[in-house]
Amino acid sequence: MEVDLALRKGGLSVFNHANTVQLFSLHGRSASVKFSRALDRRRQTKADTSMNLLSLNDFKQSNGPCAVTQLVPFRIKNAHIRRQITRTFQDAQFRILISRVNPCIPVHKTYDEGRQRDKNIEATVTDTHTDSLKQYKDDQDFIKAGGSQLNFVQMQALKNMQHTKIADQLKPLTGEEVLDLVIIGCGPAGLALAAEAAKHGLDVGIIGPDLPFTNNYGVWKDEFTALGLENCIEHVWKNTAVYLSLDHPILIKRAYGRVSRKILQEELLKRSAKVGVRYMDTKVERIIEENEKGSTVSCANGMMIPCRLVTVASGAASGRFLSYEPGAPGVCVQTAYGIEAEVESHPYDTDTMVFMDYRSCKRDLEMENCADEPPTFLYVMPLSTTRVFFEETCLAARPAMPFDLLKGRLQSRLEKMGIQIIRLYEEEWSYIPVGGSLPDTMQQHLGFGAAASMVHPATGYSVVRSLSEAPTYAAAIASALKAETKMLSLLKPVMCPRDAALKAWDSLWPQERKRQQAFFLFGLELILQLDLDGTRMFFETFFHLPQWLWKGFLAARLSSLELIWFAVAIFVIAPKHLRYRLVRHLMMDPSGTYLMHKYAQVWSL
Repeated sequence: MEVDLALRKGGLSVFNHANTVQLFSLHGRSASVKFSRALDRRRQTKADTSMNLLSLNDFKQSNGPCAVTQLVPFRIKNAHIRRQITRTFQDAQFRILISRVNPCIPVHKTYDEGRQRDKNIEATVTDTHTDSLKQYKDDQDFIKAGGSQLNFVQMQALKNMQHTKIADQLKPLTGEEVLDLVIIGCGPAGLALAAEAAKHGLDVGIIGPDLPFTNNYGVWKDEFTALGLENCIEHVWKNTAVYLSLDHPILIKRAYGRVSRKILQEELLKRSAKVGVRYMDTKVERIIEENEKGSTVSCANGMMIPCRLVTVASGAASGRFLSYEPGAPGVCVQTAYGIEAEVESHPYDTDTMVFMDYRSCKRDLEMENCADEPPTFLYVMPLSTTRVFFEETCLAARPAMPFDLLKGRLQSRLEKMGIQIIRLYEEEWSYIPVGGSLPDTMQQHLGFGAAASMVHPATGYSVVRSLSEAPTYAAAIASALKAETKMLSLLKPVMCPRDAALKAWDSLWPQERKRQQAFFLFGLELILQLDLDGTRMFFETFFHLPQWLWKGFLAARLSSLELIWFAVAIFVIAPKHLRYRLVRHLMMDPSGTYLMHKYAQVWSL
């Protein structure tokens, strides 16, 4: 029996879900190496950075999936990792799994024993890493795609989950006629925009891989209800709590919901099918501009799709298709490692969702404020008295906090709380680029969702905003395309696609929105500089603001003027130390200069 392994210099990772083993490398560098039972039959092959999935038809676990993801190093130089490995391999079931999958790979390897193997695979690793970078426009685009955590991001995207096939619900896109609008990307933002644009009579096509929605979405119930999507919420908590340094929570008194990914995708597909949206299951290689006629979308399957306008909604790493403004602070990343698990018991109220728990996750309290490690918090959805979704989250970091560190913190936190995991249902690797530059609103191609920098820089929220703005944005696109017509035929719009794009961009990113974004970026850069105590102090102040202010901030609904009132209110009730940090940040940090520049533009008018 042969097993595909993705190795990195110094180690490999093995993830087990039921009868599927997923194996991939860490830190964005991977090489696929095949090992057979006989060592002398080992051979190496190149591969891209995506993970390898292997169904183990001859391996049946009697006790269900392994509860803990394991790290198997070839060399162990760090003492903390050595302690983690010791705890890790107390799981006898997993030792059996390793033995049965590939008994020729020993569990323990010293540096010297692993060095020769490292040399053998080093060239392949380097070539593979270089090839992966070619997919992205620049370093910022690579960071948005996953950067050093790219393999985890790909693993999350390629989860084997049941879903309704897009190709079974939408009519096929053939490329035989010129479309009004082609949307690249089939996530919530892309599908929502496609449905809304087609409602306005546009001929719409959508292109992208036929994949399920794999990320867990948590939403405020009132916001999702306002969108007419209450039926997509699978679980609701009546209250929401925030823990900072004490065991007494701040109760937000606002209902929170967990979205059913399957039902949300089905609902958006239903809306798209109803208005005649067409679909092609492939990737887009590039967009060819033709100015007066529009654009042509070149697909990986060889098809060329002509259209008047293209909207990119394929995620944050869209630098190949869109250009972005210079001058803004660099992109940061919100990372979170989560598990949905069956536990013996837990201390949480099943009617209350834990939005943030910033209490210490360390056994040794003197380690909790490590200067080189950003603070993290626990996000908890208690689904029942024994089933819980836990997620250890780094609100923002530059560079991204690695998933293996987040996982270690989550394990330490659960051990400290005495929570025993009986069964693991799902793991999640959430990677959300936040901040960075706005799209260039003078370009012909449009963007939407994360591709158009619509992720809230200070919170990482984007789904609700994309779903709520899809109707107005679609109306603006349709209006722009139909704004000018030939007098000879009112049915054939002839407005220059570039002019139509500029009008659509102005509806998505007017100057008011750009000022709001600059304020959020200022807040993001402040959060990056706070240690654990400073973060606790900030959120203690934040949630004692009038509710309309903090709710409006989280939902990105405060005007640029209201955001000034928000800042004044924070300053008035904040402790002296936080006041000093705010003033210093405004005067000394580049994000303060960027903020004042954006606000000065309106004052000069």
